[in-house]
Amino acid sequence: MSRKIFVSYKYNDADVRPLQSDGYFGLVTTARHYVNELENLLDMNDHIYKGENDDESLEGFKDETIASKLRDKIFDSSTTIVLISKNMKDLSKPESDQWIPWEISYSLKEMTRGERTSHTNGMLAVVIPDKNGSYEYFIKNICQNGCVTWQIGQTFTIIGKNMFNKKAPSKTNCYSYPGEHTIHTGNDHSYIHPIKWDEFKGNVNWYLDIANNLSQRLDDFKIEKLV
Repeated sequence: MSRKIFVSYKYNDADVRPLQSDGYFGLVTTARHYVNELENLLDMNDHIYKGENDDESLEGFKDETIASKLRDKIFDSSTTIVLISKNMKDLSKPESDQWIPWEISYSLKEMTRGERTSHTNGMLAVVIPDKNGSYEYFIKNICQNGCVTWQIGQTFTIIGKNMFNKKAPSKTNCYSYPGEHTIHTGNDHSYIHPIKWDEFKGNVNWYLDIANNLSQRLDDFKIEKLV
């Protein structure tokens, strides 16, 4: 099934694993180059990319003009992919003054235009490895059985509040990890479903289906829509 997909990301974050194609051309890889890769993956799977094109910089526009263009793109999408990169968050600015939280908030809201009301978008958080090829800044392995912790405090508050936010979570015990034994299980522990880039790119449709299925179960989650 073809989906319309908006992508939220930090354009110039260069603390990402270099892409082989960029090295060939002598380019410094940024999060934007991963969006180009993502566009190709979506196109190969007959999905429609609704984000900003690489030759469509909005930097020269006033904030309200940018917001208007982004609102149009998000309103006409059904899924939002947030690319998690190491320096996506500008610590010098309030979160309310940054575009990524605003885009996530708008994606989660139901907005009415004329006779049409948008549905809360399905959401994925796709984590990009840092320039050393590591995911450790956001995902830490904690035991030999493959249990991990997600460092949600490293990213925007609205992302963290929409992860592990199922009202009745499924949990089990891990006896290999000293101290904390309770872990979340299943693919529905978070409304914004997190996944590593390397896993996502190998099974795009499967993860988009997860996001879509979760968007049909809004009452199962405590969803935070405000920045």
